[in-house]
This record gives sequence, C-alpha cells and structure tokens, in this order.
Amino acid sequence: MKTYVAKPSTIEKKWYVVDASGKTLGRLATVIADALRGKRKPTYTPHIDTGDFVVVVNADKVVVTGDKAAQKMYYRHSGYPGGIKSESYQHLMARRPEEILRRAVRGMLPHNRLGRAQIRKLKIYAGPDHPHEAQRPDVLEIKE
Repeated sequence: MKTYVAKPSTIEKKWYVVDASGKTLGRLATVIADALRGKRKPTYTPHIDTGDFVVVVNADKVVVTGDKAAQKMYYRHSGYPGGIKSESYQHLMARRPEEILRRAVRGMLPHNRLGRAQIRKLKIYAGPDHPHEAQRPDVLEIKE
C-alpha cells in the first residue's frame, strides 16, 4: 500500500467562519491553527499547505483566564541593542484586538515559509461583520 501525499493542484480549500465571542484565547487558537494547517482533513500532508481559510469575527470579545488580562505582556525587538518593546494585554486589546488572536495562532504554526503562507489564510475582524460573504463560509464548531 502506498502512502498518500497531497499535491498542491488537487487540494480543495474551504472557508470557515468562527465567532470568537466568549471563547478562551488559547483553546480558540488551537482549533484555528489546526484548520489553517489542514489537520482536520484526511489528506493532511505536513509539508504541503492543505489547510482552509478561516474568518474570525468578534475578536474583541475573546477572553483569557486567571490574571492574564492584567499580567500578560507582548514583546517585540527592533534588532538594535536596547530595542525591546513591551505592551500589556489590556493596552493591545484596546488598540488592536485582532493582533492578540493573530499572535496566538502564529505561535502554533510552523516558523518557516509554510507557516507564513498559512497565516495569510487567517482573516480576523474585531466586529461581527466581514467582507467574505461571497465565499459562503461554513460555521466552524468549537466545543467548550
């Protein structure tokens, strides 16, 4: 019996929509990362982008547990000595709520060109509306 390897020309990409209101950040991010990688499909191949498109709405209503809302920090570095910048969860949530979910999902994807291609299929919106109705996205069920 031969091992199945997906070819980029035979992959069917679907669109899913996820409502993030009231969902826990990490648990939501794992489901989204699995859908972007294609691990929900029987044709999953680790080195091929077999994943689907995911549209997330209500990203500003995602929740974190414990004291993370007060203590969690996000860091970035400019590459220069002393160039580290930090921002708290509360400040980033007020400024760009989509970025919190994008960073959580990005950390769960491969850190190479495949991961960069997969993160481009993630569309995040802070409010309940999105411009992807023409793609007729299905609802991605997330168990709590």
